[in-house]
Amino acid sequence: MLQTIKGYFEKGQIIMEEEPPVQSKTEVMITFLTEKSEPSVGKRIPGAFKGKISISDDFNEPLDDLKDYM
Repeated sequence: MLQTIKGYFEKGQIIMEEEPPVQSKTEVMITFLTEKSEPSVGKRIPGAFKGKISISDDFNEPLDDLKDYM
């Protein structure tokens, strides 16, 4: 069973924000999330693509490629 618990690393110790769901010795893997490894995403601007994207008039029409299957 995989279980994720959020916590933080400080002064050589890992502090978990909640109690682990196990009571016995258990193998763990720790992933460090640093600011450098997170992707930089710009602020979303609503309507930024207005007028730049169009859908053809026959968008909902059946595809010719599928005629053999109908």
